[in-house]
Amino acid sequence: MSNNHKVVHDKDKQTYFVDLIDGYQAKVSYQISGNVLTLDHSSVPSELRGQGYAGIMMEAVLGKIEQEGFKVIPQCSYVVHYMGKHNEWNHLLASQ
Repeated sequence: MSNNHKVVHDKDKQTYFVDLIDGYQAKVSYQISGNVLTLDHSSVPSELRGQGYAGIMMEAVLGKIEQEGFKVIPQCSYVVHYMGKHNEWNHLLASQ
């Protein structure tokens, strides 16, 4: 899936924000330990749910995490679900 959505990494809030359409933003928050991000919450605005934006959010955020050199521990149920179906991101998984 190609992704041209802007991702902003707010390190103070420990959150990635993804610009979607019409000013809406999705977000993925995390806890950090060294170079490992525990992805503990994700959300898409209710107005956009069921339209594929959660997948767009995950592609954008995982791409940004990869660029930044982090590993991840999925904790949020949606992140666990998404990564379970998209093995192309397995290289980002931290050994637990």
